[in-house]
Amino acid sequence: MQDASGTLAATIARASEALAADPALAERLANSILKTAPTDPRALLVLASARRRQGDALAARALLAPLAEAHPGAAHTHYELGMALAALGETAPSIAALRQAVGLRRELAEAWRGLGDQLFQAGDAAGAEAAYAEFARASVRDPALRPAAEAIFEGRLDVAEDLLRRRLAVQPADVAALHMLAEVSTRAGRDGDAERLCAQCVELDPDFHAARFSYAMALFRQQKGAAALPHLERLLARDGRDPAYRNLMAACLCLVGDYDRAIAIYEALLTDYPRQAGIWLNYGHALRTLGRREDAVTAYHRCLALAPGLGEAYWSLANLKVRQILPKEEAAMEMQLGRPDLGAEDRLHLHYALGKAQEDRGEYAASFENYARGAELRRLELRYDAEASHALMRRSKALFTEAFFEAHAGGGSRSDAPIFIVGLPRSGSTLVEQILASHSRVEGTMELPDIAFIARRLDRGAEPANPRPYPEALADLDRGAATALGDDYVAGVQVHRRLGRAFFIDKMPNNFHHIGLIQLILPRARIIDARRHPLGSGWSAFKQHFAHGHAFSYDLSDLGRYYRDYVELMAHVDAVLPGRIHRVIYEDLVENTEHEVRRLLTYCGLAFEPGCLTFYENDRAVRTVSSEQVRRPIFRDGLDQWRRYEPWLGDLKAALGPALETWR
Repeated sequence: MQDASGTLAATIARASEALAADPALAERLANSILKTAPTDPRALLVLASARRRQGDALAARALLAPLAEAHPGAAHTHYELGMALAALGETAPSIAALRQAVGLRRELAEAWRGLGDQLFQAGDAAGAEAAYAEFARASVRDPALRPAAEAIFEGRLDVAEDLLRRRLAVQPADVAALHMLAEVSTRAGRDGDAERLCAQCVELDPDFHAARFSYAMALFRQQKGAAALPHLERLLARDGRDPAYRNLMAACLCLVGDYDRAIAIYEALLTDYPRQAGIWLNYGHALRTLGRREDAVTAYHRCLALAPGLGEAYWSLANLKVRQILPKEEAAMEMQLGRPDLGAEDRLHLHYALGKAQEDRGEYAASFENYARGAELRRLELRYDAEASHALMRRSKALFTEAFFEAHAGGGSRSDAPIFIVGLPRSGSTLVEQILASHSRVEGTMELPDIAFIARRLDRGAEPANPRPYPEALADLDRGAATALGDDYVAGVQVHRRLGRAFFIDKMPNNFHHIGLIQLILPRARIIDARRHPLGSGWSAFKQHFAHGHAFSYDLSDLGRYYRDYVELMAHVDAVLPGRIHRVIYEDLVENTEHEVRRLLTYCGLAFEPGCLTFYENDRAVRTVSSEQVRRPIFRDGLDQWRRYEPWLGDLKAALGPALETWR
């Protein structure tokens, strides 16, 4: 026969188990215990937790505050108090209670998650990220996976990867191990691997929500916003208030051009989390894209009020290019640069912003110094191999001969909808896009990554059984496969075509590397080469910090070599596919606008429309760094800006070699 203490313990255990699924039952059981043992701390804790879970956080706090004071070493009591305070909107006391809980018991995973949520609410993004990392570590319950979890947390990625691959060799369907390996891949910068691993996870366990979110994040990092959206819709259907789901949804909507929905999400998030500087920053970027410049400035200033050291917000203000940096803003930037604890990412953005401020004042030597320091910091973060880029150009020339294209003629999609604009960044491509997108039959989209994705899929050089890399792999592409790839491309970019016009623009500059691929799979597409004086485009690219890509642009010698390779490859294409590419010289477009616009429209098979000359009245969303310039009439001021910096462009000139004279 069980004694009274045994009955009490059994009832408390039953009440505790009922908390998650049936908190009302847990409350009844706790009350039954308290009738005979009114001060039992275990029953009081269950009762408080049950009331919190039923939405009565005030009653929960009334029970928990004295209980926590009486039992300062009880981790679960401090956790419950922290969660009750969080529900009441008392963020700072909640953080204190949750910190005490995890200090007492580091393995209390839910307390780490609650702490992360409260730190995020308070605007401490770095602290929240650290708490979420602890939550991920503490959430791993399988003893066999705990060493890998600890290794991930400590940044020993090689150790974690080895442990996880051993586990998966024995249990290939272990979704926890697959998800952890995906996290290792993400931290190592292998987003494609993370994508594949997370895809396996959600196929094996569709309700593994953390893996689905990681899957969506891996897709987003590769600019695959359209593919990420269905996963985020599913996650939001389950928890429509989760800030991470909502924030990523807004970012993916921006990738596919749905800025109105994205802005609505950002505004709702900022109502809930007004102290989140990162959301204010992203909101400002979306506003800028839609041409709401003053609202963007306001958002950036709100961001800086919360995070004065956030260099990207200062650079975003400078990069609007519609007003000079204010003296008080410049003084604030100088003060932040004096901080020894300022991170490299913030530091490089501040150097770029200061460079722009000094350029606007005509202080060109100081301006160049800041641009160069920002570029140096950025280049340290990137992997760019100028020799590999040059080798790709030489291999492309060797492969793409007249005979090659004759042998592969007859395949490819029959669609004539795509208009590609290729070249180097900062060479007038956004201007050309805006002119064409002002035609009634043409829709502007953005810099679409889809052609590069196709090229990566065709790159089989990593497979020992078939070591034929891209572009040589194109030699194996039969007509049927070329047609399928072209049709897949047209179908895949449909999400960006919101106006239903006959033609659309893909303005990814680096697609000049893939003209051979485009010719095979989209033989009826138009291809426009937007070109600018090499010192003009080179200097303009060097002083620009790009959100992603263009790793060659942070060193003047690399820039010169890249431009030289580009000119050589395009000259080769002109020779083997005469008349295939239409070239627009930026300087000619500025000096003789109507003539060049008419030539451009004729090449595209489009009738002249006056709106193409008043392109600056087009209120379409423009994502590139030239967004503000193309909202104004063409002006000559930018043509020779590079001459102010010519004394410092020796490395660029030397690397350009003959292309400095033969670039046209």
